[in-house]
Amino acid sequence: IVVLLATLLCAAAAVASSWEDDNLHHHGGHKSGRCVRRCEDRPWHQRPRCLEQCREEEREKRQERSRHEADDRSGKGSSEDEREREQEEEKQKDRRPYVFDRRSFRRVVRSEQGSLRVLRPFDEVSRLLRGIRDYRVAVLEANPRSFVVPSHTDAHCICYVAEGEGVVTTIENGERRSYTIKQGQVFVAPAGAVTYLANPGGRKKLVITKILHTISVPGEFQ
Repeated sequence: IVVLLATLLCAAAAVASSWEDDNLHHHGGHKSGRCVRRCEDRPWHQRPRCLEQCREEEREKRQERSRHEADDRSGKGSSEDEREREQEEEKQKDRRPYVFDRRSFRRVVRSEQGSLRVLRPFDEVSRLLRGIRDYRVAVLEANPRSFVVPSHTDAHCICYVAEGEGVVTTIENGERRSYTIKQGQVFVAPAGAVTYLANPGGRKKLVITKILHTISVPGEFQ
């Protein structure tokens, strides 16, 4: 009986040692090693089951790591796709940097009598337009029977009457000038000059397109 018990103990020890070596060979990490050492503290007949649990835990961790790696690759792929789309959009803008629709303008003033819309700075639109970054474009719309209050900007303004008729007045260095404007005409409002205008007509809207040459900060005016 003693010999039989000794034989069984030796066999169990050999099995436990074989499982531990195999586990360390496959996983080789300190976490799995701790799990195996924890199993050594258990009775010999519980060690095989304990080692099997260690293997299951390590297998689950490997699967979780694989999922995370797959997610990371997928996220990296999506970010690369997004960058490619942005680059393609930038190329499209560079191909047509001189075309601006109504959506390209930002409305800075709006009332029942009209509005003022301003185009984005040219150097923000395309690298090809950096040479004219000192210039801005704005569109003033005044409804029939409306008056634009006196104002001034820190930018030289060349104004083109795109539609309608009206009366414009400029005050510069104490000198006042008033004249009638109509479609197709151009007038100038120097930086700092006080300007106001009216659309006395009862039918047509007065539309004035402005080219502003900024003098303080390139591309910025107030």
